[in-house]
Amino acid sequence: MPSSSPRQSDDAGRQLVFFGAEAAEPTVADLAGLLAGPGEVVRMGGTARLSVQVDAAWRVHVLVAELALRGLAASWEPTGDERHAVRTSYTRVLKPLAVAWLHGPAKRPPAAFHLTGRRLRLWLAAAGTPEPSGGFLLRLGEGDQECWQPIGAALAAAGLAGTLLGRGEGGPGYRITGRRRLGRLAELVGGPPRAAPADAWPTRP
Repeated sequence: MPSSSPRQSDDAGRQLVFFGAEAAEPTVADLAGLLAGPGEVVRMGGTARLSVQVDAAWRVHVLVAELALRGLAASWEPTGDERHAVRTSYTRVLKPLAVAWLHGPAKRPPAAFHLTGRRLRLWLAAAGTPEPSGGFLLRLGEGDQECWQPIGAALAAAGLAGTLLGRGEGGPGYRITGRRRLGRLAELVGGPPRAAPADAWPTRP
């Protein structure tokens, strides 16, 4: 079977922009982006609740607004470690997400999981951190080792192959580096939310 030419690969990469955050209406399915990172989902009867801990107040404002866009009321409270917990109420709307991601008590992406611009935007808003080297670190859930490899594969499929960092290296998280990948990230997630600091969001080259 003949391999793809560099030109074909470039064209495929550009087409990914059509899956960017600015090219689609917000849906509840986008919240899988939070679960790709440190977000958690729990079930209770026929309902489910989504929660995520963040390290800055601006992230709270962005996530509460994003949840509201999807018809979900959210509350937040400070935690004991200078972080903030954002969570939805229990609702039937989130049950399909919980069914897809929970295997017993463990969180694991469904087999067909992929990262769209809106999913990446939510992940970045909750747990994306710029690095002094110019890269971006997308943080993962501390206890979600079963998720790390498939999430990395989804990043690579979106043209964002990253380096997995362990806890002792400032992670867990995937470090995205390189002008081309960082440009792709900026294209996919769209412009910065109003509440985000200027240096907290990737910019298009």
